[in-house]
Formats: sequence, structure tokens, C-alpha cells
Amino acid sequence: MKKFVQIAFLLIGGALGLVFLPPLYELLHLSSNPWLDNPYVSVALGALLLFTLSFAFSDYFVKLISWMEEVLFKVPIGDLFFGTLGLIMGLIVAYFLGFAIDSVQFPVITEVLPIILSFVLGYLGFRLGFRKRDELIQLFTLRSNNTKKKAAEGAEIQEIRGSYKLLDTSVIIDGRIADISGTGFIEGVLVVPQFVLTELQHIADSSDTLKRTRGRRGLDILRKLQDERKAKVEITDEDFEDVQEVDLKLVRLAKKMGNDTQIVTNDFNLNKVCELHHVKVLNINDLANAVKPVVIPGEDMQVVVIKDGKEHNQGVAYLDDGTMIVVEGGRSYIGQAITVTVTSVLQTSAGRMIFAKPKDD
Repeated sequence: MKKFVQIAFLLIGGALGLVFLPPLYELLHLSSNPWLDNPYVSVALGALLLFTLSFAFSDYFVKLISWMEEVLFKVPIGDLFFGTLGLIMGLIVAYFLGFAIDSVQFPVITEVLPIILSFVLGYLGFRLGFRKRDELIQLFTLRSNNTKKKAAEGAEIQEIRGSYKLLDTSVIIDGRIADISGTGFIEGVLVVPQFVLTELQHIADSSDTLKRTRGRRGLDILRKLQDERKAKVEITDEDFEDVQEVDLKLVRLAKKMGNDTQIVTNDFNLNKVCELHHVKVLNINDLANAVKPVVIPGEDMQVVVIKDGKEHNQGVAYLDDGTMIVVEGGRSYIGQAITVTVTSVLQTSAGRMIFAKPKDD
């Protein structure tokens, strides 16, 4: 690199000598000397002068170039590409604005203003391309309509693209995703971010016995998904270090992966956050509620009152699928199997509640 810098000094010195030494000869009244007022001599003197200076300053230039190399190598290629693209666009705009400025008759404006515009618009273009790289990637990326047909040996093969399901920690620990996936109701590629795996590992290493059991169960569910699922289960290293909350990282990753990406969860709060950010979400509890037997007001059912409720004289019973039944006036029937009449049904993403009263009443 040091030799390269010295050669660059040599060439630049020759060019500067050819341009600036003849006017200097005239200023010093030396232009009458045929040996000095010669382009070859001017090039040789300029090259020799800067080549001599290169021995004193080449080490500093080598350190500067090495530092710039380290900085550029650390910058992601996508950021560098879109920043350079924005810089080029800014310089093109400044170039065309220069034509309009040339029509102005003020010499200072026509000479200075284009240079200022080039610096300002070039810098703004670089910053714009660097900041908006994610949106530009989505703009310039060609997407198919979730399917791509390929001809191979006379047959057509369809490839599903863009259909991704992001799994959060709660749905992995819950375990029902493995059974649902085994039935084939979930299509596309299941994606597990590395930060979700990290959180799952922390739970599995917890000193609390219950948390440790849940974390290990989640890891077993992931292994089961990888072994039994026909489609792919991918683990992505994509992370957002400026965000600490796992839920917000999932939302940002879903936005980055495209509009077809969905988050699979059974977390009620994450469900609401996804709705605020306009991210598609599949709630396992919604699916469980949808496939539960339909219960209508006025229907009779046989239940066992297990405990008293929160309100006065209430009793609580449960169906086989875990649905809670609040029995008005059922406190006196605790431990008994009675027939109740359904009065109303409350269904939300957090679950389903049935309100009933004893049939005798």
C-alpha cells in the first residue's frame, strides 16, 4: 500500500506540475528560459517534488486508507449499496439543477451554488438511501403471488414463497402448535427467531422448577416440530439489538419479512400489539374457541360444581375442554353433579365463559 501511495503521489505531482508550473514561470519571469518552459520538464519537476514529499507523508496516508478500509468492511453491504445509490441520485438531481442555475447572470451564483448543491444533495441522498434501505428492498424486490411455477421434466412444481409463520415463546411452551401442525392446518414455513430460542433457553435454565419444566417442554416441542413436520422449520439469526422486548422484536421481524408473514401466539397482549401495528396474527386460543362445541342460551347440560365463584352465591364448574361455567346460585351445590341451564356465553381471545343457573331455579 505504501508503494501504491508513492506512485499516486508521483502521478498527481506530474499532473500538478503541468498545470501550475508554467504560470509560476511567468510570475517569476522565467518563461523565457527554454529549459524551464517545457511541458516535459514541468511534469518531471512536479512528479519529483511530490514523490519526494511522499516519503514524509506516505505513512499517514497508509494509516488513513487502512482506517477507511476497516470502517467500510464493518458496514453491511446493503447499507453501503443503498447509501451509494442515494448519493448517486442526489448528485444527478444537483447536476440537473445546475442547468437552471446557468441561466442566472451572476457569476458567483453560477460558480459556487452548483458546488454547494452537489455537497448538500449528495449528503441528503446518501442519508435517505441509508435510512430507507428496508423500504427500498421491499420496493425493488420482485415477489410472486405466493406461488411460482417451474417446469421440470414436463411437470409443474409449485413453490410457496412468502408464507411464513413466526412462533413466539408462549405458543411453543403451550405445545398445541405441534398437534395443529401435524394435522396440516398450518401451511408455509415455521420460523423460530434466535431471540425466542434464547428466551426459551433462559426459561429452561431457571432455578424455578415450574419454569424449568415449561422451558424444557418448549425445547421438546421444537424438536418434535422439526422431526414430524413435512414442511420446513427455520431458525433465523435476525435480531434487533436496539429493542429489548421479545414481542416488539417479533413485530419488527414480521414487518421486515413481508406482508404475508404471520405471528402465531396465544398471548392476548401480543395479539393486541400486532393489531396496533397491522401485523397478521394467528391466535391458538381463537382456534380452540372456534372448534369448541357451540353452546346456546337455554340449553341444558350436566356439570359438577367444583368451587365457589367471585361473586356472592356463585359456583364454578368446568367442561372437559377447560371452559369455565359460572353457575348463579350454585354455591350450595359444590361437590354435586347438577343440571344447569345456559343463560349467556362470553367469548374473547382470552377464552370462553359460560353463565348458567341450576335447572331447578
